[in-house]
Amino acid sequence: MHANLLKNHNPITVGKYLISPLTKGVDGGWIACSVSIRSGSGSATTDRVVRLTRLFRDHLAAGQYALSEGLRWIGEPHQAVSHA
Repeated sequence: MHANLLKNHNPITVGKYLISPLTKGVDGGWIACSVSIRSGSGSATTDRVVRLTRLFRDHLAAGQYALSEGLRWIGEPHQAVSHA
């Protein structure tokens, strides 16, 4: 895997939000993560991408952390989710 390859994980829908965790390999074998939080549609779409500072050793853990931070950001840390 190239260090700059971005990996998309399964996005989830919670209410009006689409939460998409993203991970990327960085120097030293570490994995960085971010999360896209999208709402609205068409010209009224808003997409906030939050870059997280914690590093991980595998994509799965990084993706799960990004997802949990996205849920926390929308104020629904314990919300039941459905896969998009």
